[in-house]
Amino acid sequence: MARPDKAAAVAELEDKFRSSNAVVLTSYTGLTVAQLKTLRRSLGENAQYAVVKNTLTKIAANQAGISALDDQLAGSTAAAFVTGDPVESAKALRDFAKENPNLVIKGGVLDGKALSADEFKKLADLESREVLLSKLAGAFKGKQSQTASLLQALPSKFVRTAEALRVKLAEQGGAE
Repeated sequence: MARPDKAAAVAELEDKFRSSNAVVLTSYTGLTVAQLKTLRRSLGENAQYAVVKNTLTKIAANQAGISALDDQLAGSTAAAFVTGDPVESAKALRDFAKENPNLVIKGGVLDGKALSADEFKKLADLESREVLLSKLAGAFKGKQSQTASLLQALPSKFVRTAEALRVKLAEQGGAE
């Protein structure tokens, strides 16, 4: 490969690093072309999965300000560049790795922070963003209902107490 080709490849990888929310590095040794095609399809539109050259990827990552991947760029390496929800992509990779043990997650980067393979597995165990947001909204709604009930209870308790006092006074006034 000529030098300009390598420079173009580094520039393309650097652009992918800069535009991605997350990058997951995997080892793909032993996977067939058909299995890699299935993996790419399972990642959907939010991620691009590509086999990368370690040296060029290391240079591109360093130029993008990411030096945490240097140790993980060894052996056969493919990268999933995630532009959408990283949880969905992490789940897709985890599920594919369960069915195909030859796919090994090495680690990667999420929003500029290095993550190990175990941390990506924990990320995959999270619920989707939409589910977490709906749970948060439900919690807020529950707190609002509790507050409304509390605020309604004070005047109603006052009215019941005043009515009980009126009845008691009426009974005492009628008894005399």
